[in-house]
Amino acid sequence: MSVSRGEEVLLEASHTETSVSYNLNVQVPKTDTRQPDHNIRDFQLLLSPERIAIYGDSKWRSSVLAAVRNAGRVNPLCVVVDDSIFLTLLAANLSKTSHVLSLFPGLREKGAQYLETVVKANGFSMDRVEVPEKREPCLTSHDTRGKKVDMLIGEPYYYANEGRLPWQNLRFWKDRTLLDPVLSEDALIMPCKGILKACAMSLPDLWSSRCCLGDVEGFDHSIVNTTLGACGELPAPKEGPFLPFSIWQCGEIKELSEIFTVLEFDFSKPISSCHGTAQVKFTEGGICHGFVLWVDWIMDTDNSIVISTGPEHRYWKQGVKLLSKPVAVGINGCDSNSEYGSTIVEALFEPSSSELILKHAFL
Repeated sequence: MSVSRGEEVLLEASHTETSVSYNLNVQVPKTDTRQPDHNIRDFQLLLSPERIAIYGDSKWRSSVLAAVRNAGRVNPLCVVVDDSIFLTLLAANLSKTSHVLSLFPGLREKGAQYLETVVKANGFSMDRVEVPEKREPCLTSHDTRGKKVDMLIGEPYYYANEGRLPWQNLRFWKDRTLLDPVLSEDALIMPCKGILKACAMSLPDLWSSRCCLGDVEGFDHSIVNTTLGACGELPAPKEGPFLPFSIWQCGEIKELSEIFTVLEFDFSKPISSCHGTAQVKFTEGGICHGFVLWVDWIMDTDNSIVISTGPEHRYWKQGVKLLSKPVAVGINGCDSNSEYGSTIVEALFEPSSSELILKHAFL
């Protein structure tokens, strides 16, 4: 929608029992007696509140803008492998001679329709922005018109992975691998690296809410523990699953260790299994209920632009691995026989299943 400085716009809101919809139009003149139609079903692209907040964050936008601008490619063929409309428009805007292929694996037709509307409104040519019909990232030289891809970029953001575990977005790495045959030798990959970070934390409220169910009012409820993802008080040797949570919404929380690196993922190379081990000392005493994990995306080869999805940012969910039984930890090691001073964390990422395996031992 085109607007001019000083022009008034009309924002209409309507709601159902489960959602709120907004419609933005140029302000209707006072002499126009038409009543607003709250049932108008114009095209809509529905994004989560967290995704809208990310796009509205000036720091995030500046970081992504700097990363793409610093690439400095001339006449690039750019592939956006995820569902990022923002990156598609950014790549097309920064270089007037670029050609952008956006795969939109989750948004598909809705993303293409929205993109066409925005491109026309901003004076771009759809000849430079294309959404292939293929649903899978298996582009051939025919799709790229015989050219090699100069830039392969993503936030990464996948519409289908909204609200899931942070390493599910390593789908970007898998997509990059599938597109390896059409990449130029010096192709820019953005982000260029991912770092799996972790922190031991006290999470009493979250742990209590995820305890196993047993006998309740004479009925055995243990059969639903697996379905509900119960973690606390699990009988050995069972382990609870990783759970996606926004830590800031989990009640009482306390960091017990420094933030440490568990794994590194190098996107300049095809996807492969990754293994890492880290030993970390506790910096605070308390009760450890588990580990919180997230991915920091390194957007440039200089490691100067980092987009973190950690607990200090409210836009993303972290992965939580709760212990079966809480453990008392201390700062100076074993001040008593019941306290541990450090922990060893071992992690394995298996690309065939996109699963993360985490093992730990308290020392």
